[in-house]
Amino acid sequence: MKGHYAVLISDQQEAKRFMEDIGASPAGVEYMAPKGVWRCIKLRHIPDRAANIIKQEMLSKGGEAAVAKEALMSQGTHDVLVMGTLRQFQRLTEKLRRQPFGLKVVSQDIETILANLEKTQWTVQLPYGCSLELGARTKIMGIVNVTPDSFSDGGRFFNADQAVEHALEMAADGADIIDIGGASSRPGSQMVDEDEELARIIPVLERLAGEKLILSIDTCRAGVAEAALRAGAHIINDIGGLELDQEMAGVVCRWQAGLVLMHNRLQIRADQDYGNFVDDVIMELQQAFDRAQAGGIGQDRVIIDPGIGFGKTTAQNFTLLKRLHDFRSLGQPILVGASRKGFIGRTLDLEVGRRVEGSLAAAVMAVVNGASIVRVHDVMETKLAVRMADEMRSADG
Repeated sequence: MKGHYAVLISDQQEAKRFMEDIGASPAGVEYMAPKGVWRCIKLRHIPDRAANIIKQEMLSKGGEAAVAKEALMSQGTHDVLVMGTLRQFQRLTEKLRRQPFGLKVVSQDIETILANLEKTQWTVQLPYGCSLELGARTKIMGIVNVTPDSFSDGGRFFNADQAVEHALEMAADGADIIDIGGASSRPGSQMVDEDEELARIIPVLERLAGEKLILSIDTCRAGVAEAALRAGAHIINDIGGLELDQEMAGVVCRWQAGLVLMHNRLQIRADQDYGNFVDDVIMELQQAFDRAQAGGIGQDRVIIDPGIGFGKTTAQNFTLLKRLHDFRSLGQPILVGASRKGFIGRTLDLEVGRRVEGSLAAAVMAVVNGASIVRVHDVMETKLAVRMADEMRSADG
């Protein structure tokens, strides 16, 4: 075969590098790059008349669109899988803008998704004049649980002095963010009252606020979030995705804080079965993002988290890690918190304290598939593992 081989091109920048390497002209590189990137976009709940138009238009551009066999003769709605190069998608959206049946909006959605998939770096704006640069290097969020009953280290750092010492050790080991929690969210745990949660975290926060650290608070309560931000926190890590406390969006907006929106089927809709698992998680995260936008929270302050372990089976957690790239369609930086969780223990038959290697494997998989932040217990080990993952992900060629 004389050394011929296939290449996998993930984005336009990579396509341009391959073309420049073979000596294509600059003008040719710019023109051909969109033809070198293949995308598949799943459109949800498209009216059948519109679905058939999408299929015919994409076929005419040299691409393809898979529609349900029933869509040809019915008047319902079905999903559509559209497949083609970026150039074919560009030509498709130009045509769909002039079509009826809501296809102008569909064309705008396709353009947004395609643009989101090209994003590789973000600047998350934070209060107190801070910001968080994401994308070039994976950031490490170190976990400090000021609780007696967290699944991994409950009770070890329940004392404020111990919690502060642990946070500073994590920072020295390479943590970019310290995430402090005062109420366990593990399955089966009892939620402490707000006063107790505040009593646990505020003394720790106040002592860390002068240490030039990015501080995150793991809470779903607006009152706790407000007090924490006043004490020096920069990010609210909301496991409720703005659903568990209707006042949370207002607090985050007033303080111009960073916000992590997590998907959660443990405390929210626990009795509701998934339809298509990944479809549902993406849709519910999109709805959480829409709530943030409606509450006045800027797009440049939002991070999304698919919620590993929160109302998911072991198999579903692995699916999230494998399909994490799909979540880039939402256009926001992604945080993954898989550290020491039960799906690792069930897979490897290991107790919590022996899950370091499994946690590192999950962190590396998350980074390779698009995570910008990993939330972990073992900072030093993870720092080294994701540094290698970053180098592999960004290597030339």
